Amino acid sequence: MEGDRRNEVKFSSRIHMRICLEGGYHVLDESTLYASDHRPTARQLWKQPIGMLEVGILGAQKLLPMKMNNSRGSTDSYCVAKYGQKWIRTRTILDTFSPKWNEQYTWEVYDPCTVITLGVFDNCHLGGGGEKGPSGSSNAARDSRIGKVRIRLSTLEANRIYTNSYPLLVLHQHGVKKTGELQLAIRFTTLSLANMVYIYGQPLLPKMHYLSPFTVNQVENLRYQAMNIVAMRLGRAEPPLRKEVVEYMLDVDSHMWSMRRSKANFFRIMSLFSSVITMGKWFNQVCNWKNPVTSVLVHVLFLILILYPELILPTLFLYMFLIGLWNYRFRPKNPTHMDTKLSWAEGVNPDELDEEFDTFPSSKPHDVVRMRYDRLRSVAGRIQTVVGDIATQGERFRSLLSWRDTRATSLFIVFSLCTAVILYATPPKVVALASGLYFLRHPKFRSKMPSVPSNFFKRLPAQTDSML
Repeated sequence: MEGDRRNEVKFSSRIHMRICLEGGYHVLDESTLYASDHRPTARQLWKQPIGMLEVGILGAQKLLPMKMNNSRGSTDSYCVAKYGQKWIRTRTILDTFSPKWNEQYTWEVYDPCTVITLGVFDNCHLGGGGEKGPSGSSNAARDSRIGKVRIRLSTLEANRIYTNSYPLLVLHQHGVKKTGELQLAIRFTTLSLANMVYIYGQPLLPKMHYLSPFTVNQVENLRYQAMNIVAMRLGRAEPPLRKEVVEYMLDVDSHMWSMRRSKANFFRIMSLFSSVITMGKWFNQVCNWKNPVTSVLVHVLFLILILYPELILPTLFLYMFLIGLWNYRFRPKNPTHMDTKLSWAEGVNPDELDEEFDTFPSSKPHDVVRMRYDRLRSVAGRIQTVVGDIATQGERFRSLLSWRDTRATSLFIVFSLCTAVILYATPPKVVALASGLYFLRHPKFRSKMPSVPSNFFKRLPAQTDSML
C-alpha cells in the first residue's frame, strides 16, 4: 500500500480460544460405552486411586500383509493403548508378520468399571511412503487398521495375571476379516478391597453432571471437540499418533447410522428378553399341566407361600442366591474379545457394509442414496409401528379413569369399588390363594377365548383416532 494508506489501515490477528471455567465436569473424548475415565477435569477433585493396571504388550502373530514392498507383502506394525488420559505407543517392528514388542506399561485405576482399548496398526509412513496396498491404491496418507481389543477392568480378577491371545478383527467394505492375534499379559492390582466395594455404590460421573446436566447435543459436540484436541496433541508427539489412529481408538463413528449395528442391537434386546420369554413358556406349561409332577410341586410351593407369606421375600432372594451359585460354574475364565456374531458382522449384506463405510455427507450417486433412503424409511416405519403400539397400550391404561369413554370408566370405577369392598372383607391369604389357583387351574377348566379383562382393555380408547 502507499504510505498514507498504510497508516490508515491496521490489521490485527485473531486468536480463537475455548475456555472452560468449571472443572467439575468430565468431557468424554471416547464413546460412553467404552469410557476409560470418569474423573472431573479439575485435578483437585480427583480421589485416590483404587488400584494399578499393568499391561504387557508381548507381540502379535499371523498378521496379514497390509502393503506391497518390493513386489511382496509387508507389514510394519505397532501397537497403541489408551486408558484414561495416558496414551502409549510401542516401537514399530519392520517387515514381519509376528512382531515381538515385549513392552510393559502401568496405569493408575480410579474406577473398575472402565475399559482399556488396544489397537494394532500398520505404519504406512516408512520407506518413503510410496508403498502400494494389495489393491494397488496408495496407503501413504493413512496408517492401516489391523485390529482392536477392548478389556473391561471389572471383568478381571484382582491380582491375577492373564496371558492370552486376542483375535484382531477389522470390518472392511467387503466384510469382516481376522488379521492376526495380539498377545497380552494383564494384571489388575487392587490397593483396598473396601474402597473397591465403596466405588460400586457411587455415581459414575462427577457431581456436576447431575446438578447441571448437559444435553445430548452438548455431550456430542464436546466429545467431537475433545477428539480433535487429542488428535492434534498426539499428532505433535514423537513418534506421532496420526488422526486416523486416534479416531479409530476413540470410535469416532459410533453415532452414525448402520444397518448392521441396528440388527445387532435388536438381537441384543431379544436375548435380554429371552429369559423372560423362557420363564413365561415354563409357567404356561405349568398352567397347562404339560408335566404333572412339576405342576404339583409348583402348587405345593404356592400353598406354602400363601400360608406363610413372610417366606415370600426370603424365598425369592434365596432363589437368586442359588441361581448365582449355579452360574458360578459357567463364569468366563478369561476376558472376552471381539465377537463377530454379536456384532452381526458375518452375515451382513454387502450394500449395508458399503453404506456403513460411506462418507458423511454421502458421496454415492443419487440412485444409490435414494435406494438406501427408501430402505431406511421401511426400517423406521417398523420401529414407528412398534413405538406406536407401546404408546397405545399406555394411553388405554390412562383412559381407565379419564372419562373419555364414559361407559368404560363407569364400569371400571364400579368394579374398583366392588373389588375394594371384597378385599377389605376378605383375608389377603384367601385372595392370593384364589387368584393363584385360578391361574394354575387345569386346562379342562380353561377357555380358548380371550378373557373378559383382556377384551375390556382392548376396547379402551387411545389417542390414535385423533392423529393425522
